[in-house]
Amino acid sequence: MNKCGERLYNGIIKENPTFVMMLGMCPTLAVTTSAINGIGMGLSTAVVLVLSNMLISMLRKIIPDSVRIPAFIVVVASFVTIVQFLMEGFVPSLYSALGLYIPLIVVNCIILGRAESYASKNPVLPSIFDGLGMGLGFTFGLTCIGIVRELIGAGKVFGIQIMPESYEPITIFILAPGAFIVLAVLVAARNQIMDSMEKKGKKVTRPQGGCAEGGCASCGGCGSAAKDPDKE
Repeated sequence: MNKCGERLYNGIIKENPTFVMMLGMCPTLAVTTSAINGIGMGLSTAVVLVLSNMLISMLRKIIPDSVRIPAFIVVVASFVTIVQFLMEGFVPSLYSALGLYIPLIVVNCIILGRAESYASKNPVLPSIFDGLGMGLGFTFGLTCIGIVRELIGAGKVFGIQIMPESYEPITIFILAPGAFIVLAVLVAARNQIMDSMEKKGKKVTRPQGGCAEGGCASCGGCGSAAKDPDKE
């Protein structure tokens, strides 16, 4: 698998932000009351991820280490503002539904995390695919949660009636507790599938490094990641 393909696989499967790394939980739990909200937030975040990774990678040799985090935030905020204006102009209904969570993409830990850990240390093309993989993984996670919540809580998927008219919606699933329940069930289902595949002898890749190997107590700190070989 080439490096770009590996970055896509990493973001969608191996280190899925929603089901594996458990990042970006605020929008994940808040906006997934419907499938369309989930896919809208996911794609908005994916666009910002790709563009910010690209620009930060291009500027990685120029941005001083002492101000890299403020610089990353300025880059991300610029792209978020552009996405916000485009959504307000072309999809106002989705813009109204997502509300405050669109500008809050600026401080989404997925975006700043990928900027710090990958884009600032790697060439442009792999960084673009890293952002695309993480963005698609985040979109997939939010859409799955939104589909389950909307189906059980309203009997619909993407606004289309799926359940029979006699179905009595379980409204708790479109409320805050329902978000936690659905997320927990989907994460447990994914873990069960991965464990079953591993027991059958199939190769299952696990997240490597940092928090995946024992939590923050065993980590050297996010700021102590490997140096950019191009800067040495």
